[in-house]
Amino acid sequence: MEINIYILLLLSSVVIASFSQILLKKSAKKKYDSIIREYMNPYVIIGYGMMVLSTITTILAYRGVEYKNGPVIESLGYLLIMFLSYIFFKEKITKKKVMGNVLVLLGIFVFYM
Repeated sequence: MEINIYILLLLSSVVIASFSQILLKKSAKKKYDSIIREYMNPYVIIGYGMMVLSTITTILAYRGVEYKNGPVIESLGYLLIMFLSYIFFKEKITKKKVMGNVLVLLGIFVFYM
């Protein structure tokens, strides 16, 4: 089985975007003394930089990934965000979150069958 470099690029884009969202949420949970510091702090700057990197990586990945497969692979981000939120913010993994992610995984499974 040959590993498609473009699928790996798309998966890395999902991981980058997920960590970017974690950084942005971390920034949103903090209180800042001015509106400038609210938007010009390391979490926001790095988070948006990672979003740009994720976008560029996604564009490059679509050169070798069929368009119908892209959204399916990108939907794995929901699953990753759930686990990252648990790790970094100690958010509970509720039954609703699990069921939502199960539906996402079932959708992926049905799509590829």
